[in-house]
Amino acid sequence: MSTDPHMSGLDGTVIHDVVVPARAPWLHHVAAGQTLRIVDLEGNQAVDFLLYSAADDAERYSAQDTVSAQGNLFLRAGTKLLSNEGNVLMMIAATSVDYHDTIGGACSCESNTLRYGHHTKAEHACVENFLEANLLEGRGKRDIVSNINFFMNVPVEPDGSLGIVDGISAPGLTVDLRAEMDVVVVVSNCPQVNNPCNGFNPTPVRMIVVA
Repeated sequence: MSTDPHMSGLDGTVIHDVVVPARAPWLHHVAAGQTLRIVDLEGNQAVDFLLYSAADDAERYSAQDTVSAQGNLFLRAGTKLLSNEGNVLMMIAATSVDYHDTIGGACSCESNTLRYGHHTKAEHACVENFLEANLLEGRGKRDIVSNINFFMNVPVEPDGSLGIVDGISAPGLTVDLRAEMDVVVVVSNCPQVNNPCNGFNPTPVRMIVVA
């Protein structure tokens, strides 16, 4: 029995286990039936997440289809992550955080400039991480679609506006994603320092894949 607290409740043989540094990208193929666990090692770290079919690169995660199918803006245990073809790419099998975001989008140099001032334009952003990772497999900027933000807290206010506030995660909390087909997972371990999504201090996350 494993004594690693981050492996608690995770059954199967570990086939991939890596710590993604703060601010860094990550790409990995996850086969149907395998489970990816994301561990928020130090707490309050947003994990921007894209998902593509490994068999058909034109098929990828669709926030619109996912939200519409479940009738809820937030992603919780049991949520099926749907593609633009209406197929289930992955499912949130378990989560120790109440909910996750899929409407807040990914930070970019342009949005940083607009929101926080021109002096932030040179700061690293999630869109750059997505581009760097996707280039490994021939995808470009047009392939970056609306993403998931695991562990990120984006409440919808009564007037319909979105807030980006302190996260609801804590050190060692996890989300488990079971692949329903062969998929390519692309992650930006968010480098944002101008709002509370990372507690103004980006930190590493751990990625564990079991079969």
